Amino acid sequence: MICENEAVKDVQIAYIGGGSRGWARTFMTDLAMEPRLGGTIRLYDIDTEAARANEIIGNRLSQRKEAAGKWLYRTCMSMEEALTGADFVVISILPGTFDEMAVDVHMPERLGIYQSVGDTAGPGGMMRALRTIPIYVQFAEAIKQYSPDAWVINYTNPMSLCVKTLYHVFPQIKAFGCCHEVFGTQKVLKGLAEDVLGLRNINRRDIHVNVLGINHFTWFDYASYKGIDLFPLYRKYVDEHFQEGYAERDTNWANACFACAHRVKFDLFKRFGLIAAAGDRHLAEFMPGNEYLKDPGTVAKWKFALTSVKWRKEDLEHRLEKSRRLLNGEEEVELNPTGEEGILLIKALCGLERVVSNVNIPNTGMQIGNLPAEAVVETNAIFERDTIRPILAGNLPEHVKELIMSAVENHETILEAALTCNEELVVKAFMNDPQVKGRKCEEQDIRLLVKDMLSATKKYLPEPALWSCP
Repeated sequence: MICENEAVKDVQIAYIGGGSRGWARTFMTDLAMEPRLGGTIRLYDIDTEAARANEIIGNRLSQRKEAAGKWLYRTCMSMEEALTGADFVVISILPGTFDEMAVDVHMPERLGIYQSVGDTAGPGGMMRALRTIPIYVQFAEAIKQYSPDAWVINYTNPMSLCVKTLYHVFPQIKAFGCCHEVFGTQKVLKGLAEDVLGLRNINRRDIHVNVLGINHFTWFDYASYKGIDLFPLYRKYVDEHFQEGYAERDTNWANACFACAHRVKFDLFKRFGLIAAAGDRHLAEFMPGNEYLKDPGTVAKWKFALTSVKWRKEDLEHRLEKSRRLLNGEEEVELNPTGEEGILLIKALCGLERVVSNVNIPNTGMQIGNLPAEAVVETNAIFERDTIRPILAGNLPEHVKELIMSAVENHETILEAALTCNEELVVKAFMNDPQVKGRKCEEQDIRLLVKDMLSATKKYLPEPALWSCP
Protein backbone atom coordinates (compact mmCIF):
# COMPACT_ATOMS: atom_id res chain seq x y z
CA MET A 1 0.00 0.00 0.00
CA ILE A 2 1.21 3.51 -0.84
CA CYS A 3 0.40 6.33 1.61
CA GLU A 4 0.36 9.89 0.35
CA ASN A 5 -1.24 13.04 1.71
CA GLU A 6 -3.20 11.13 4.40
CA ALA A 7 -4.61 8.73 1.82
CA VAL A 8 -3.85 5.16 0.78
CA LYS A 9 -4.02 4.78 -2.98
CA ASP A 10 -2.78 1.27 -3.81
CA VAL A 11 -4.95 -1.00 -1.67
CA GLN A 12 -5.25 -4.53 -3.06
CA ILE A 13 -8.60 -6.15 -2.19
CA ALA A 14 -9.49 -9.71 -3.15
CA TYR A 15 -13.27 -10.04 -3.32
CA ILE A 16 -14.36 -13.68 -3.10
CA GLY A 17 -17.92 -13.85 -4.32
CA GLY A 18 -17.20 -10.92 -6.61
CA GLY A 19 -20.03 -11.84 -8.98
CA SER A 20 -22.64 -10.81 -6.42
CA ARG A 21 -25.74 -9.10 -7.80
CA GLY A 22 -26.61 -7.50 -4.47
CA TRP A 23 -23.97 -6.79 -1.85
CA ALA A 24 -21.35 -6.03 -4.52
CA ARG A 25 -23.16 -2.79 -5.35
CA THR A 26 -23.11 -1.82 -1.67
CA PHE A 27 -19.37 -2.40 -1.63
CA MET A 28 -18.81 -0.51 -4.91
CA THR A 29 -20.87 2.44 -3.66
CA ASP A 30 -18.99 2.79 -0.39
CA LEU A 31 -15.62 2.49 -2.16
CA ALA A 32 -16.60 5.14 -4.69
CA MET A 33 -17.65 7.57 -1.95
CA GLU A 34 -14.39 7.31 0.03
CA PRO A 35 -11.77 9.81 -1.23
CA ARG A 36 -8.95 8.56 1.00
CA LEU A 37 -8.75 5.07 -0.48
CA GLY A 38 -7.98 3.71 -3.92
CA GLY A 39 -6.47 0.65 -5.55
CA THR A 40 -7.54 -2.59 -7.18
CA ILE A 41 -10.51 -4.87 -6.56
CA ARG A 42 -9.77 -8.41 -7.69
CA LEU A 43 -13.08 -10.13 -8.37
CA TYR A 44 -13.19 -13.89 -8.00
CA ASP A 45 -16.33 -15.98 -8.36
CA ILE A 46 -17.22 -19.47 -9.54
CA ASP A 47 -19.57 -17.60 -11.90
CA THR A 48 -16.90 -15.88 -13.98
CA GLU A 49 -19.39 -14.08 -16.21
CA ALA A 50 -21.06 -12.50 -13.18
CA ALA A 51 -17.65 -11.31 -11.97
CA ARG A 52 -16.90 -9.86 -15.40
CA ALA A 53 -20.20 -8.00 -15.33
CA ASN A 54 -19.26 -6.44 -11.97
CA GLU A 55 -15.84 -5.57 -13.40
CA ILE A 56 -17.53 -3.48 -16.10
CA ILE A 57 -20.05 -1.95 -13.68
CA GLY A 58 -17.36 -1.15 -11.11
CA ASN A 59 -14.95 0.43 -13.58
CA ARG A 60 -17.73 2.49 -15.10
CA LEU A 61 -18.67 3.73 -11.62
CA SER A 62 -15.05 4.54 -10.76
CA GLN A 63 -14.69 6.63 -13.92
CA ARG A 64 -17.59 8.90 -13.01
CA LYS A 65 -16.52 12.42 -12.06
CA GLU A 66 -18.46 12.35 -8.79
CA ALA A 67 -16.76 9.13 -7.65
CA ALA A 68 -14.25 10.27 -5.02
CA GLY A 69 -12.58 6.88 -4.66
CA LYS A 70 -10.83 5.55 -7.75
CA TRP A 71 -10.57 1.79 -8.14
CA LEU A 72 -9.60 -0.62 -10.87
CA TYR A 73 -11.86 -3.68 -10.97
CA ARG A 74 -10.52 -6.82 -12.63
CA THR A 75 -11.74 -10.40 -12.82
CA CYS A 76 -9.44 -13.17 -11.59
CA MET A 77 -9.65 -16.74 -12.84
CA SER A 78 -8.35 -18.41 -9.68
CA MET A 79 -8.12 -17.80 -5.96
CA GLU A 80 -4.34 -17.82 -6.30
CA GLU A 81 -4.52 -14.91 -8.72
CA ALA A 82 -7.00 -13.02 -6.54
CA LEU A 83 -5.26 -13.60 -3.23
CA THR A 84 -1.55 -13.26 -4.02
CA GLY A 85 -0.36 -9.91 -2.69
CA ALA A 86 -3.79 -8.91 -1.33
CA ASP A 87 -3.95 -6.52 1.61
CA PHE A 88 -7.59 -7.38 2.33
CA VAL A 89 -9.81 -10.33 1.49
CA VAL A 90 -13.56 -9.74 1.46
CA ILE A 91 -15.80 -12.82 1.44
CA SER A 92 -19.49 -12.62 0.61
CA ILE A 93 -21.00 -15.72 -0.97
CA LEU A 94 -24.27 -17.66 -1.23
CA PRO A 95 -23.57 -21.30 -0.30
CA GLY A 96 -25.65 -23.29 -2.76
CA THR A 97 -28.74 -21.78 -4.34
CA PHE A 98 -32.13 -20.58 -3.17
CA ASP A 99 -33.48 -24.04 -4.03
CA GLU A 100 -31.40 -25.48 -1.19
CA MET A 101 -32.35 -22.56 1.04
CA ALA A 102 -36.03 -23.31 0.35
CA VAL A 103 -35.45 -26.73 1.90
CA ASP A 104 -33.53 -25.15 4.82
CA VAL A 105 -36.36 -22.76 5.63
CA HIS A 106 -39.54 -24.58 4.69
CA MET A 107 -39.01 -28.35 5.12
CA PRO A 108 -38.95 -28.05 8.95
CA GLU A 109 -42.45 -26.57 8.78
CA ARG A 110 -43.78 -30.12 8.47
CA LEU A 111 -42.92 -30.46 12.18
CA GLY A 112 -44.34 -27.04 13.01
CA ILE A 113 -40.88 -25.43 13.05
CA TYR A 114 -41.16 -21.97 11.47
CA GLN A 115 -38.06 -19.93 10.65
CA SER A 116 -38.06 -16.22 9.95
CA VAL A 117 -34.63 -16.11 8.24
CA GLY A 118 -33.11 -19.58 8.26
CA ASP A 119 -29.47 -18.63 7.62
CA THR A 120 -27.96 -18.53 11.13
CA ALA A 121 -29.75 -20.59 13.78
CA GLY A 122 -32.29 -23.39 13.79
CA PRO A 123 -32.40 -26.30 11.34
CA GLY A 124 -32.01 -23.98 8.35
CA GLY A 125 -28.96 -22.21 9.72
CA MET A 126 -27.29 -25.51 10.60
CA MET A 127 -27.98 -27.06 7.20
CA ARG A 128 -26.66 -23.93 5.48
CA ALA A 129 -23.54 -24.24 7.67
CA LEU A 130 -22.95 -27.80 6.46
CA ARG A 131 -22.75 -26.45 2.91
CA THR A 132 -20.67 -23.43 3.89
CA ILE A 133 -18.00 -24.93 6.14
CA PRO A 134 -16.30 -27.05 3.42
CA ILE A 135 -16.09 -23.97 1.19
CA TYR A 136 -14.54 -21.95 4.01
CA VAL A 137 -12.01 -24.71 4.65
CA GLN A 138 -10.83 -24.15 1.07
CA PHE A 139 -10.82 -20.38 1.53
CA ALA A 140 -8.73 -20.64 4.72
CA GLU A 141 -6.23 -22.98 3.08
CA ALA A 142 -5.87 -20.67 0.07
CA ILE A 143 -5.46 -17.58 2.26
CA LYS A 144 -2.83 -19.38 4.33
CA GLN A 145 -0.92 -20.22 1.14
CA TYR A 146 -1.27 -17.03 -0.89
CA SER A 147 -2.05 -14.10 1.47
CA PRO A 148 -1.37 -15.12 5.07
CA ASP A 149 -0.90 -11.53 6.25
CA ALA A 150 -4.07 -10.12 4.68
CA TRP A 151 -7.01 -8.93 6.76
CA VAL A 152 -10.01 -11.13 6.00
CA ILE A 153 -13.50 -9.61 6.29
CA ASN A 154 -16.43 -12.03 6.27
CA TYR A 155 -20.00 -11.06 5.40
CA THR A 156 -21.42 -14.54 4.78
CA ASN A 157 -23.92 -16.23 7.10
CA PRO A 158 -23.86 -18.19 9.30
CA MET A 159 -21.37 -15.58 10.46
CA SER A 160 -20.11 -17.28 13.63
CA LEU A 161 -19.42 -20.61 11.92
CA CYS A 162 -17.77 -18.99 8.90
CA VAL A 163 -15.32 -17.12 11.15
CA LYS A 164 -14.88 -20.18 13.37
CA THR A 165 -13.97 -22.33 10.35
CA LEU A 166 -11.37 -19.84 9.12
CA TYR A 167 -9.61 -19.89 12.50
CA HIS A 168 -9.96 -23.66 12.86
CA VAL A 169 -8.07 -24.22 9.60
CA PHE A 170 -5.61 -21.32 9.90
CA PRO A 171 -5.27 -20.23 13.57
CA GLN A 172 -2.99 -17.29 12.66
CA ILE A 173 -5.47 -15.80 10.19
CA LYS A 174 -6.42 -12.14 10.69
CA ALA A 175 -10.14 -12.60 10.10
CA PHE A 176 -13.25 -10.96 11.48
CA GLY A 177 -16.94 -10.89 10.71
CA CYS A 178 -18.91 -7.72 9.94
CA CYS A 179 -22.64 -7.44 10.61
CA HIS A 180 -24.92 -4.39 10.55
CA GLU A 181 -27.60 -5.70 12.94
CA VAL A 182 -26.11 -3.77 15.89
CA PHE A 183 -26.31 -0.59 13.82
CA GLY A 184 -30.05 -1.14 13.40
CA THR A 185 -30.56 -1.20 17.16
CA GLN A 186 -28.41 1.90 17.55
CA LYS A 187 -30.75 3.54 15.04
CA VAL A 188 -33.74 2.52 17.15
CA LEU A 189 -32.11 4.14 20.19
CA LYS A 190 -31.28 7.21 18.11
CA GLY A 191 -34.91 7.48 17.02
CA LEU A 192 -36.25 7.04 20.54
CA ALA A 193 -33.81 9.64 21.88
CA GLU A 194 -34.88 12.09 19.19
CA ASP A 195 -38.57 11.48 19.86
CA VAL A 196 -38.42 11.53 23.65
CA LEU A 197 -35.77 14.22 24.16
CA GLY A 198 -36.93 16.44 21.31
CA LEU A 199 -33.55 16.24 19.54
CA ARG A 200 -32.87 16.02 15.83
CA ASN A 201 -30.19 14.53 13.59
CA ILE A 202 -28.40 12.46 16.21
CA ASN A 203 -25.50 10.61 14.63
CA ARG A 204 -26.00 6.87 15.09
CA ARG A 205 -22.31 6.51 15.98
CA ASP A 206 -22.83 8.84 18.96
CA ILE A 207 -25.04 6.19 20.53
CA HIS A 208 -22.35 4.48 22.60
CA VAL A 209 -23.08 0.88 23.53
CA ASN A 210 -21.43 -2.10 25.16
CA VAL A 211 -21.95 -5.03 22.81
CA LEU A 212 -21.90 -8.62 24.04
CA GLY A 213 -23.27 -11.86 22.65
CA ILE A 214 -22.98 -13.83 19.43
CA ASN A 215 -23.90 -12.81 15.92
CA HIS A 216 -27.62 -12.14 15.46
CA PHE A 217 -28.17 -12.77 19.20
CA THR A 218 -26.33 -9.72 20.48
CA TRP A 219 -27.17 -7.59 23.52
CA PHE A 220 -26.46 -4.15 25.03
CA ASP A 221 -26.02 -3.80 28.78
CA TYR A 222 -25.00 -0.15 28.39
CA ALA A 223 -26.23 2.59 26.07
CA SER A 224 -25.67 6.34 26.32
CA TYR A 225 -25.82 9.52 24.27
CA LYS A 226 -23.57 12.41 25.35
CA GLY A 227 -23.79 11.51 29.02
CA ILE A 228 -27.46 10.51 28.96
CA ASP A 229 -28.20 6.97 30.15
CA LEU A 230 -30.57 5.58 27.52
CA PHE A 231 -31.78 2.60 29.55
CA PRO A 232 -34.40 4.53 31.58
CA LEU A 233 -35.60 6.17 28.36
CA TYR A 234 -35.83 2.79 26.63
CA ARG A 235 -37.61 1.22 29.62
CA LYS A 236 -40.20 4.01 29.71
CA TYR A 237 -40.80 3.78 25.96
CA VAL A 238 -41.20 0.00 26.13
CA ASP A 239 -43.72 0.30 28.96
CA GLU A 240 -45.74 2.91 27.10
CA HIS A 241 -45.56 1.46 23.58
CA PHE A 242 -45.26 -2.27 24.12
CA GLN A 243 -48.35 -3.18 22.10
CA GLU A 244 -47.69 -1.09 18.99
CA GLY A 245 -43.88 -1.31 19.05
CA TYR A 246 -41.67 1.19 17.26
CA ALA A 247 -41.61 2.03 13.56
CA GLU A 248 -38.40 3.63 12.27
CA ARG A 249 -39.01 6.77 10.23
CA ASP A 250 -36.52 5.95 7.48
CA THR A 251 -37.59 2.33 6.94
CA ASN A 252 -39.40 1.18 3.81
CA TRP A 253 -42.32 -0.67 5.34
CA ALA A 254 -43.73 -1.54 1.92
CA ASN A 255 -41.56 -4.65 2.01
CA ALA A 256 -43.52 -6.84 4.39
CA CYS A 257 -40.90 -9.62 4.14
CA PHE A 258 -38.62 -7.62 6.44
CA ALA A 259 -41.28 -6.12 8.72
CA CYS A 260 -40.15 -5.44 12.27
CA ALA A 261 -41.90 -3.37 14.93
CA HIS A 262 -39.23 -4.32 17.49
CA ARG A 263 -41.83 -5.93 19.77
CA VAL A 264 -39.64 -9.02 20.23
CA LYS A 265 -36.84 -6.69 21.40
CA PHE A 266 -39.23 -4.99 23.77
CA ASP A 267 -40.41 -8.30 25.20
CA LEU A 268 -36.86 -9.59 25.67
CA PHE A 269 -36.01 -6.35 27.48
CA LYS A 270 -38.95 -6.82 29.86
CA ARG A 271 -37.89 -10.43 30.46
CA PHE A 272 -34.11 -10.10 30.75
CA GLY A 273 -33.29 -6.43 31.38
CA LEU A 274 -30.85 -6.06 28.44
CA ILE A 275 -31.49 -4.48 25.04
CA ALA A 276 -31.47 -7.19 22.39
CA ALA A 277 -29.40 -5.81 19.50
CA ALA A 278 -30.47 -7.56 16.31
CA GLY A 279 -33.54 -7.62 14.10
CA ASP A 280 -36.57 -9.39 15.55
CA ARG A 281 -36.48 -11.99 12.75
CA HIS A 282 -33.03 -13.09 13.91
CA LEU A 283 -33.68 -12.82 17.64
CA ALA A 284 -36.79 -15.01 17.46
CA GLU A 285 -34.79 -17.90 15.97
CA PHE A 286 -32.61 -18.22 19.07
CA MET A 287 -35.62 -18.58 21.36
CA PRO A 288 -37.76 -21.69 21.95
CA GLY A 289 -39.94 -22.46 18.97
CA ASN A 290 -43.17 -22.31 20.97
CA GLU A 291 -42.66 -18.62 21.73
CA TYR A 292 -42.32 -16.00 18.97
CA LEU A 293 -42.28 -18.52 16.10
CA LYS A 294 -45.07 -20.82 17.26
CA ASP A 295 -47.04 -20.31 14.04
CA PRO A 296 -47.63 -17.56 11.41
CA GLY A 297 -50.39 -16.06 13.54
CA THR A 298 -48.03 -15.67 16.49
CA VAL A 299 -45.43 -14.07 14.22
CA ALA A 300 -48.05 -11.58 13.02
CA LYS A 301 -48.96 -10.77 16.62
CA TRP A 302 -45.35 -9.89 17.35
CA LYS A 303 -45.27 -7.76 14.17
CA PHE A 304 -42.30 -9.24 12.37
CA ALA A 305 -42.11 -11.40 9.25
CA LEU A 306 -41.38 -14.88 7.96
CA THR A 307 -39.14 -14.10 4.99
CA SER A 308 -40.06 -16.74 2.43
CA VAL A 309 -37.55 -18.14 -0.03
CA LYS A 310 -40.16 -17.53 -2.75
CA TRP A 311 -39.70 -13.81 -2.06
CA ARG A 312 -35.90 -14.21 -2.17
CA LYS A 313 -36.12 -15.85 -5.58
CA GLU A 314 -38.32 -13.03 -6.87
CA ASP A 315 -35.92 -10.48 -5.42
CA LEU A 316 -33.02 -12.22 -7.18
CA GLU A 317 -34.83 -11.82 -10.49
CA HIS A 318 -35.16 -8.10 -9.80
CA ARG A 319 -31.46 -7.85 -8.93
CA LEU A 320 -30.47 -9.75 -12.06
CA GLU A 321 -32.53 -7.35 -14.12
CA LYS A 322 -30.93 -4.39 -12.36
CA SER A 323 -27.48 -5.83 -13.07
CA ARG A 324 -28.44 -6.15 -16.75
CA ARG A 325 -29.47 -2.49 -16.87
CA LEU A 326 -26.27 -1.39 -15.11
CA LEU A 327 -24.15 -3.52 -17.43
CA ASN A 328 -25.84 -2.09 -20.52
CA GLY A 329 -25.54 1.50 -19.30
CA GLU A 330 -29.31 1.93 -18.99
CA GLU A 331 -28.93 2.79 -15.31
CA GLU A 332 -26.19 4.03 -12.98
CA VAL A 333 -25.23 2.94 -9.49
CA GLU A 334 -26.66 5.47 -7.04
CA LEU A 335 -24.02 7.13 -4.88
CA ASN A 336 -25.78 7.21 -1.51
CA PRO A 337 -24.29 6.09 1.84
CA THR A 338 -25.24 2.49 2.56
CA GLY A 339 -24.81 2.49 6.34
CA GLU A 340 -22.26 -0.35 6.27
CA GLU A 341 -18.95 0.11 8.11
CA GLY A 342 -16.68 -2.19 6.10
CA ILE A 343 -14.89 0.63 4.29
CA LEU A 344 -14.50 2.59 7.53
CA LEU A 345 -12.83 -0.45 9.10
CA ILE A 346 -10.52 -0.85 6.11
CA LYS A 347 -9.54 2.81 6.50
CA ALA A 348 -8.79 2.21 10.17
CA LEU A 349 -6.67 -0.87 9.44
CA CYS A 350 -4.78 1.20 6.85
CA GLY A 351 -3.97 3.70 9.62
CA LEU A 352 -6.26 6.50 8.44
CA GLU A 353 -8.76 6.34 11.31
CA ARG A 354 -9.23 4.96 14.81
CA VAL A 355 -12.64 3.35 15.07
CA VAL A 356 -14.68 1.50 17.68
CA SER A 357 -17.13 -0.95 16.12
CA ASN A 358 -18.75 -4.32 16.71
CA VAL A 359 -16.86 -7.32 15.39
CA ASN A 360 -17.15 -11.11 15.31
CA ILE A 361 -13.92 -12.82 16.41
CA PRO A 362 -12.93 -15.72 18.71
CA ASN A 363 -13.26 -15.11 22.44
CA THR A 364 -9.58 -15.88 23.06
CA GLY A 365 -9.14 -12.50 24.76
CA MET A 366 -12.10 -13.42 26.97
CA GLN A 367 -14.04 -10.39 25.82
CA ILE A 368 -17.03 -12.13 27.39
CA GLY A 369 -15.66 -13.71 30.54
CA ASN A 370 -18.25 -16.43 31.05
CA LEU A 371 -18.34 -17.77 27.48
CA PRO A 372 -15.79 -20.35 26.24
CA ALA A 373 -12.56 -19.10 24.67
CA GLU A 374 -13.31 -21.10 21.50
CA ALA A 375 -16.64 -19.35 20.95
CA VAL A 376 -16.87 -16.72 18.21
CA VAL A 377 -18.42 -13.74 19.96
CA GLU A 378 -19.66 -10.33 18.92
CA THR A 379 -18.33 -7.45 21.01
CA ASN A 380 -16.82 -4.05 20.37
CA ALA A 381 -13.19 -3.62 19.33
CA ILE A 382 -10.82 -0.79 18.52
CA PHE A 383 -9.67 -0.77 14.89
CA GLU A 384 -6.45 1.07 14.09
CA ARG A 385 -3.36 0.61 11.92
CA ASP A 386 -2.99 -3.13 11.23
CA THR A 387 -4.58 -3.95 14.59
CA ILE A 388 -7.87 -5.02 16.12
CA ARG A 389 -7.95 -4.66 19.90
CA PRO A 390 -11.02 -6.36 21.43
CA ILE A 391 -12.72 -4.42 24.21
CA LEU A 392 -13.62 -6.40 27.32
CA ALA A 393 -17.41 -6.51 27.42
CA GLY A 394 -17.78 -8.26 30.78
CA ASN A 395 -19.91 -11.25 31.66
CA LEU A 396 -23.37 -12.04 30.36
CA PRO A 397 -26.11 -12.36 32.96
CA GLU A 398 -26.58 -16.06 33.67
CA HIS A 399 -30.13 -16.20 32.28
CA VAL A 400 -28.95 -14.69 28.97
CA LYS A 401 -25.83 -16.86 28.92
CA GLU A 402 -28.05 -19.96 29.17
CA LEU A 403 -29.90 -18.88 26.02
CA ILE A 404 -26.64 -18.28 24.14
CA MET A 405 -24.87 -21.46 25.22
CA SER A 406 -27.08 -23.80 23.21
CA ALA A 407 -26.03 -21.93 20.05
CA VAL A 408 -22.35 -21.93 21.11
CA GLU A 409 -22.54 -25.68 21.74
CA ASN A 410 -24.18 -26.24 18.37
CA HIS A 411 -21.44 -24.28 16.61
CA GLU A 412 -18.93 -26.82 17.94
CA THR A 413 -21.15 -29.77 17.03
CA ILE A 414 -21.97 -28.61 13.49
CA LEU A 415 -18.33 -27.74 12.73
CA GLU A 416 -17.29 -31.25 13.74
CA ALA A 417 -20.21 -32.75 11.80
CA ALA A 418 -19.20 -30.90 8.64
CA LEU A 419 -15.53 -31.85 8.95
CA THR A 420 -16.23 -35.53 9.68
CA CYS A 421 -19.43 -36.07 7.59
CA ASN A 422 -21.22 -37.24 10.73
CA GLU A 423 -25.01 -37.33 10.42
CA GLU A 424 -25.41 -38.35 14.07
CA LEU A 425 -23.84 -35.07 15.17
CA VAL A 426 -26.33 -33.16 13.03
CA VAL A 427 -29.17 -34.98 14.79
CA LYS A 428 -27.57 -34.07 18.14
CA ALA A 429 -27.39 -30.39 17.15
CA PHE A 430 -30.99 -30.37 15.93
CA MET A 431 -32.15 -31.92 19.20
CA ASN A 432 -30.24 -29.25 21.14
CA ASP A 433 -31.72 -26.33 19.19
CA PRO A 434 -34.25 -24.15 21.06
CA GLN A 435 -36.60 -23.99 18.08
CA VAL A 436 -36.75 -27.77 17.93
CA LYS A 437 -36.91 -28.30 21.70
CA GLY A 438 -39.70 -25.75 21.95
CA ARG A 439 -41.83 -27.83 19.59
CA LYS A 440 -41.29 -31.04 21.62
CA CYS A 441 -40.66 -33.07 18.47
CA GLU A 442 -40.13 -36.82 18.64
CA GLU A 443 -36.54 -37.95 18.06
CA GLN A 444 -37.59 -40.25 15.20
CA ASP A 445 -39.20 -37.29 13.43
CA ILE A 446 -36.05 -35.19 13.88
CA ARG A 447 -33.90 -38.01 12.50
CA LEU A 448 -36.09 -38.26 9.41
CA LEU A 449 -36.02 -34.47 8.98
CA VAL A 450 -32.21 -34.44 9.17
CA LYS A 451 -31.97 -37.28 6.65
CA ASP A 452 -34.34 -35.56 4.20
CA MET A 453 -32.64 -32.17 4.54
CA LEU A 454 -29.20 -33.71 4.04
CA SER A 455 -30.45 -35.55 0.97
CA ALA A 456 -31.77 -32.30 -0.51
CA THR A 457 -28.40 -30.57 -0.10
CA LYS A 458 -26.22 -33.64 -0.75
CA LYS A 459 -24.48 -32.31 -3.87
CA TYR A 460 -22.97 -29.47 -1.80
CA LEU A 461 -21.62 -31.74 0.92
CA PRO A 462 -18.00 -32.94 0.90
CA GLU A 463 -17.54 -36.68 0.42
CA PRO A 464 -21.31 -37.26 -0.04
CA ALA A 465 -20.81 -41.01 0.00
CA LEU A 466 -19.68 -40.80 3.64
CA TRP A 467 -23.02 -39.38 4.79
CA SER A 468 -25.70 -41.96 5.48
CA CYS A 469 -28.36 -39.93 3.66
CA PRO A 470 -29.71 -41.67 0.52
